[in-house]
Amino acid sequence: MPMDALPDLATLSLPEIARLAAERRLPPVEQWNPMHCGDSEMRIARDGTWFHQGSPIGRETMVRLFSSILRREADGGYVLVTPVEKLDIAVEDAPFVAVEMKADGEGRDARLVFRLNTGDLVTAGPDHAMRFAEEADGPRPYLHVRGGMEALVARPIYYELAERALAEDRDVPGVWSDGVFFPLAAGPA
Repeated sequence: MPMDALPDLATLSLPEIARLAAERRLPPVEQWNPMHCGDSEMRIARDGTWFHQGSPIGRETMVRLFSSILRREADGGYVLVTPVEKLDIAVEDAPFVAVEMKADGEGRDARLVFRLNTGDLVTAGPDHAMRFAEEADGPRPYLHVRGGMEALVARPIYYELAERALAEDRDVPGVWSDGVFFPLAAGPA
């Protein structure tokens, strides 16, 4: 079954984005509890590239399909799960990368929508919190996606967030989205 082409985020209105996100139905992986079957021999690199047996997976539709059956386990590990099997998958940092952002509105009325490397659209807000981890190479922003899984916000998108935060004259630099303020400082993981 072919997957639909990804729409151009810049041309979509916020209501259109909300509709597309609502229409995206993921399999109920949290309800599937098959016996563990082994290792998938797959890895997701820090830059979001998916590998199988050391080679990058070049077909975007395959990555999108695999990402739809990805689940985070209670022990913090990741698995690809179907109703009949569960396979470990190595994740170097976060399983997703936010590669594009669309901002609408200012201050408390702002909404920030992110496109992930898998094509998913996520609006930062009460159900999709942002956090900032301080690392040796600088701040590393993350966006909650689903089921304890996060997207690493790509560096160019982080710069857009920082520019928005600095444009507002506040004691604590940060950004608003969907009624929630996210400070651009490291906080609890």
